[in-house]
Amino acid sequence: MKPSLARPGAPHLRSNPRRTRHALFATLAGMLAALTGAAPFLRPAEPAAAPLPTELRPARSVPTRLDLSPLTPSAETLAGVVARRYRIALASAREVVETAFGEGRRNGLDPLLILAVIAVESRFNPIAESQQGAVGLMQVMPRLHADKLAEIGASSALPPHANIAVGARILREAIRRGGGEAAGLQLYNGAADDETRAYANRVQAERKRLTESLPRLRDRA
Repeated sequence: MKPSLARPGAPHLRSNPRRTRHALFATLAGMLAALTGAAPFLRPAEPAAAPLPTELRPARSVPTRLDLSPLTPSAETLAGVVARRYRIALASAREVVETAFGEGRRNGLDPLLILAVIAVESRFNPIAESQQGAVGLMQVMPRLHADKLAEIGASSALPPHANIAVGARILREAIRRGGGEAAGLQLYNGAADDETRAYANRVQAERKRLTESLPRLRDRA
């Protein structure tokens, strides 16, 4: 009988596959545990932070919009009439109407008269310019009225607020000098010698149309 190849007391050289897998898993588990404790980047991810309360969240960006003071119902209706009649944006019409009402109160003028002058002079085009150098809604000539621009602290006569403010002052002085509205309108236009008063008639007819449009719109409501 041949002697056994196995040494007494030593495990058999042929390993058990199941035991080998268990030993391998145990070794890997130990290594993973050691690495997890030693390397922070292998630690389980921390839970996500809770969302901020609504009142603490940053405000979202909101498109800038034109901020106008609320108009009276009649002025708001008039702005709609102007926007439709002269085909301009409602926001622009509201700005012009609001300014006309403000300058009308400041200068003792009918705001509808101011709006009628704007309609005849520029048809509500804020960048209108004549060959003679008149600019803006009320066709103000900056070189002749630099003093009035300085009074309101404006460097240009093109912006609607500045143009209407200066134009209303010019119109007020013209009416005072002419002794009445029709004569003042002719002076404003530089046509005091026109006996037909064609310019004054156009402005007054335009004011009448604007005035008559208001009750019609109220009746439809």
